[in-house]
Amino acid sequence: MRIVVLTGGIGGARFLLGVRAYAREVGAEVGAEVGAEVTAVVNVGDDLLLHGLKVCPDLDSVLYTLGGGADPERGWGRVGETWTVKNELAAYGAEPSWFGLGDKDIATHLVRTTMLNAGYPLSQVTEALAARWQPGVRLLPATDERLETHAVVTDEQGRRAIHFQEWWVRYRADVPTDRFVFVGAEAAKPAPGVVEAIAAADVVLIAPSNPVVSIAPVLAVPGLRDAVTGGPAPVIGVSPIIGGAPVRGMADRCLAVLGVECSAAGVAGLYGARSTGGLLDGWLVAPEDEGTAVPDVVVRAAPLRMTDEAATAAMVRAALELM
Repeated sequence: MRIVVLTGGIGGARFLLGVRAYAREVGAEVGAEVGAEVTAVVNVGDDLLLHGLKVCPDLDSVLYTLGGGADPERGWGRVGETWTVKNELAAYGAEPSWFGLGDKDIATHLVRTTMLNAGYPLSQVTEALAARWQPGVRLLPATDERLETHAVVTDEQGRRAIHFQEWWVRYRADVPTDRFVFVGAEAAKPAPGVVEAIAAADVVLIAPSNPVVSIAPVLAVPGLRDAVTGGPAPVIGVSPIIGGAPVRGMADRCLAVLGVECSAAGVAGLYGARSTGGLLDGWLVAPEDEGTAVPDVVVRAAPLRMTDEAATAAMVRAALELM
């Protein structure tokens, strides 16, 4: 079985833990090491340059989470992190001061930036980094090209566009916002292997990631949305909203910018049914949202709290039963 997951953010990384666990469970049932090949197509819209270093928050969240190096208490970054370089930069008054890089994390960015400067594309760099972390799934950035999510805001400086990370981390999404723009998307193309993986997939899962700034930038890469909607595999989404609230993060504020209701039905409506030009064939919601109805989409309720790998693997199994 071949599973492709469109994903981004911490929630997406944790969902992949369950997909990997499910693949191993299926393998055990048939006497194999793994029973499914998993490819994760990861959002790069959060990527940015800081202090000359290329930072890829979503790719790194997946690497650290699946590789056992993520901090379980903060939910992001490296476990046992230290902040000497951050403190030294602050002593120099170096900007931006609102985004801190941990010492261990900086090592990842140094290796990535060195390889990129040497001419390696991001997909090859990610493969090299994965050789250390051994995530157990194939990781592909949505594109090798520059693609950044920017928010169009209005503040004391007027109406302007700022990087999504500044909107999210510095302003905590608490600034009047008109829309989100995926800078560079029009000129981007899918990273090598992405379209091929989707074409060969038995199922495409949309992780319970932020639909506006984690999944939408992936689908903004020309040719990628068409590969998903035009492919033979059923497309099953997992709701990031439980009982009218995000599982984590600030998806509610992102949805509000688009005028979309923060609900399982609202997000499903944003994605739309594949039969009518949208994405979804199936939609998994929480028991709190069991009454959700989405035209032309099969809806099922199952527990969606990713409390541990076993619970998340059960969630994945429930999603796949919608095929």
